[in-house]
Amino acid sequence: MNKIIIYIKSILLPVLIGALVGLITSGSMDYNMLQKPPFAPPGTVFPIVWTILYVLMGISYGILKTNNQTDEETDWIYYIQLVINALWSIIFFTFKWRLFAFVWIILLAVAVISMIRKFYNKNSIAGLLQIPYILWVAFAAYLNLGFYILNR
Repeated sequence: MNKIIIYIKSILLPVLIGALVGLITSGSMDYNMLQKPPFAPPGTVFPIVWTILYVLMGISYGILKTNNQTDEETDWIYYIQLVINALWSIIFFTFKWRLFAFVWIILLAVAVISMIRKFYNKNSIAGLLQIPYILWVAFAAYLNLGFYILNR
């Protein structure tokens, strides 16, 4: 398959999943009504950051795919972390299970770290491109816990 097509597919998948989750949760977004922990950014920051992170995910996966560096385990961890990622927003915003969402985001962090290690072992650039993702997930975990504590 043409490398450009691989990259397009690799980038579109996480971006489209993010957009779908955004549509699912849009009616239940209560971010602006919550008491916010210190350093909580304005709500407009989140779609921008997540779009960038989804593009980076797709680029990383595209690097591995175009270099024939994917295998069943690599695919599994990549897709599992996408599912865990998508479900966090539904748990946090739609169901408003803030404490469970915190536990879930810790699971996401573990999955992302596993993905980074797997990607890095196959291609260092693919792994390093995911460092902003784990940093953002760590920050999101802090925010999640802060929202839970401040809004019980």
